[in-house]
Amino acid sequence: MEKRRGRKVMKDKEESVDDDPWRWLVHKGIVASFLCIAVFALLVRAAVSLHPYSGAGNPPKYGDFEAQRHWMEITINLPVKEWYRNSTTNDLSYWGLDYPPLTAYQSYIHGLFLRFFHPESVSLFTSRGHESYFGKLLMRWTVLSSDALMFFPAVFYFVIVYYASRPHGQKTDIAWHIAIMLLNPCLMLIDHGHFQYNCISLGLTVGAVAAVLSNKELVACFLFSLALNHKQMSAYFAPAFFSHLFGKCIRRQNPLLEVSKLGLVVLGTFVLVWWPYLHSMEAFLGQIRAPSNQGFLYGLLNSAFSFYIFSFQVHEKSILLPLLPASLLALEEPFLLKWITFYALFSMFPLLCRDELILPYFALSALFILIYHGPSGRQDRRKRLSFNSVVTTLLVLCSVLLHIVYITMQPPNRYPFLFEAVIMFLCFSQFVVLCFYSNAKQWSLKRTIFMDKEKKLL
Repeated sequence: MEKRRGRKVMKDKEESVDDDPWRWLVHKGIVASFLCIAVFALLVRAAVSLHPYSGAGNPPKYGDFEAQRHWMEITINLPVKEWYRNSTTNDLSYWGLDYPPLTAYQSYIHGLFLRFFHPESVSLFTSRGHESYFGKLLMRWTVLSSDALMFFPAVFYFVIVYYASRPHGQKTDIAWHIAIMLLNPCLMLIDHGHFQYNCISLGLTVGAVAAVLSNKELVACFLFSLALNHKQMSAYFAPAFFSHLFGKCIRRQNPLLEVSKLGLVVLGTFVLVWWPYLHSMEAFLGQIRAPSNQGFLYGLLNSAFSFYIFSFQVHEKSILLPLLPASLLALEEPFLLKWITFYALFSMFPLLCRDELILPYFALSALFILIYHGPSGRQDRRKRLSFNSVVTTLLVLCSVLLHIVYITMQPPNRYPFLFEAVIMFLCFSQFVVLCFYSNAKQWSLKRTIFMDKEKKLL
């Protein structure tokens, strides 16, 4: 009887491995599973890059693709002092460089790469609107390589650190978390479809978050300062970083020394960036009084959400910033991640339709749903945040109906942006609900095992 039971247990284990792809992956090793997921994620990105991009064949200013190419043209042909200055050789009205210096340096490096293989694509003046096949291929490769070098390692670093801090974590969580972050459809569609380099600033931010969780505050300050200097929208996260790091410093034996280590320049930057975030002051003070790593992640989400919701003008791509910390919290708040991803994608739908990216939009949406619902044994965790089933069903049906209406019908001549307005209203309403939830969750958090570990280090 005991032998039969033993064989049955072994058989059940083998079946569970076969049924759960994440369990099969981690049996091959954490690094091997990451490499498998990373290769697949790169292939998906390459497939998305085969589709059109922002402003393709649409003169005179084209779109974001031309803006990025033009910045490469400017940075490799003009001296540094003229990169941001209007002149006869640098017309700022034609895609003037309007991002911080690290973006300019990135454009310079990519420009050297393009000039080496295809000089015509970055020649001064004559390359405007350049859209040769080889030039487009090289441009796509710059985004793909940036993603692989910046975002992928940061995700691996974060997931390993975050998993190590979870007392009851399972190894299958690592593979699932890596996949859900690397295969998030929003970032792939914007960077590899629409064409941008958000992967660099977001990768630096993820690396900074991982450094905070592993108590490497100086590394965190360095990486986040780089993120700020790549895209100023990284300031969405500044209140959470500043309040958490400052809160940890004042709990040490020599607070002044700890604060000075972080650097007056970094602190001064965070203070200046903090000023527009007065509506988040309470959450800011809460992290100073009791800095916890879990509270830090929720603080990142709430800070980004607050900036996104209360800003006067917001681009569709800005939702990538709240989406990042939601992805970091995927193991704790899987339903929140699914809901914000769904409506973040939907809010980008009109933009992606203009870029002729409808096919990858639906394909990546289906892939995300498949990955999200793939692992077995995660159902109870998904129900942690769940709206009334009737309400969620109605919202999904409304979203599906709006997709069909937007694709198949024309709005009234009197209200040409009616469909976009309805879509944005629905998406915005869901972002507000999620923002209220995440703020309430941050306030209800108790000190976790992270704080105990930090006390032992003091």
